Amino acid sequence: MKIFTTDEIRKIDDYTIEHEEVTVTELIDRAASAVACEIISRWRPNKRFVVFAGPGNNGGDALAVAKILIEQGYKVEVFLFNVPTSHLSKGCNDKRDKLLEIGNVDFKEIVNEFEPPYLSKNDVVIDGLFGTGLKEPLKGGFTSLVQYINESGAFVVSIDVPSGMFGEWNVSNDRRNIVRANLTLAFQFKRLAFFLPENAELVGECKVLDIELSQEAIAATKTDYYLMESHDVKYFLRPRPAFSNKYDFGSGLIVAGSYGMMGAAILTASAAMRAGIGIVSVHSPRCGMTPIQTGVPEAIFDADKHDILTTGIKLQHKYSAIAIGPGIGTNDLTVNALEEFLKNVKQPCILDADALNCIASRPMLLNSIPPMSVLTPHSGEFDRLFGAQLNEEMRLSKAIELAKYYRVIIVLKGHNTMTVRPDGVVYINSTGNQGMATAGSGDVLTGIITAFAAQGYNMELSAAIGVFVHGLAGDMACEEQGAYGMTASDIIAHIGHAIKQIMA
Repeated sequence: MKIFTTDEIRKIDDYTIEHEEVTVTELIDRAASAVACEIISRWRPNKRFVVFAGPGNNGGDALAVAKILIEQGYKVEVFLFNVPTSHLSKGCNDKRDKLLEIGNVDFKEIVNEFEPPYLSKNDVVIDGLFGTGLKEPLKGGFTSLVQYINESGAFVVSIDVPSGMFGEWNVSNDRRNIVRANLTLAFQFKRLAFFLPENAELVGECKVLDIELSQEAIAATKTDYYLMESHDVKYFLRPRPAFSNKYDFGSGLIVAGSYGMMGAAILTASAAMRAGIGIVSVHSPRCGMTPIQTGVPEAIFDADKHDILTTGIKLQHKYSAIAIGPGIGTNDLTVNALEEFLKNVKQPCILDADALNCIASRPMLLNSIPPMSVLTPHSGEFDRLFGAQLNEEMRLSKAIELAKYYRVIIVLKGHNTMTVRPDGVVYINSTGNQGMATAGSGDVLTGIITAFAAQGYNMELSAAIGVFVHGLAGDMACEEQGAYGMTASDIIAHIGHAIKQIMA
């Protein structure tokens, strides 16, 4: 599914109006009807509703919603802000007039002084102050109103976006001046900002409402952001031929584990096997032979010359995919081995966990990473590699910049894991849950990505598909074990089921 920017959505709106003989007023009516239906499905008419409408079309939406609710017997108080520094849009002006035509409306148009109404936790506020057309952070009296709403304890329903929030980047925004919605009713698409964890408490529950924007325009409009869903992954996954053997599904080398951390190697290799790789070789220190041979009997063990550390990474064969990092530690000997390997290898690799920490200890190694390699940092690893960032928005922005600069794929792990390509395209994951915040979960992801890369999928797809399968397997594990009880091994146990479900 495409995730459009504010400007791209505006163009789709304009195309719909121009080519499908829809007026702005009719588009507002569609939006208002969808919002009103959602509200009516959730609350009875005995609830008190307070509508705050701004001067633009978002305010027009709110006024049209108020009219529908009043006609359905709801008790609604309406405040329209027509301040001297702005003017009502045509759509908002038309909806004000239509609202007043029904008579006996509790309506106040604010031009100068504003005495806010009493709000309590028993009330529902409909936020239609500002939508995606906002060009700069809120200021003046609107900041006071937003803070008043946020402190009231009322249940807040924001129309399209919480007022004060930009659809994409909010790093320059003062979060105190953004409405804190309990429910955001977005039109046609979620916005990029909705997928960032620091905005979760501002967006609340999000529901997308179909307002029948032009499907032709949606298909033709290009974007850099995509929400990965099951049908997207199914499109790329290849069925397995009846006449095939293990060599058809690739070979992978996994450099993982050290004394006390062999579990990371076992998890990574087991996940790769469950995700369909043909042959897995695990390179670990010699102390790992028994754990690997018993924990993953399907894997080939390739012993390092050192007893407890990885001190040399030499390719014994030509592997379809190479993954390095889980549990290898950051001993100087291991860093030296990784440095020598990266300076000589040309093949793209999957670099995770301690491989990233080793590189962070010698930042010049970033220049030695083969193009189109996959880096899979969580927030801490990302900051160690590329410098401290204040939030996930800044990490995403930085990742887009650095993926292009180093020509690598960066997988920003989190609730909505984002896979950033060197061309700036970002795949946002739609699977996964809080139960996956558990030791070893990242090792499992590395194994899955390695498996798809070994099977011949390009590195960009291997990362995006791997992230989706990992999350879906996690969802299945959570359903069975619960968010508290699930482990990384539970995720591995459901990888095959996840792929089977996608391909069904």
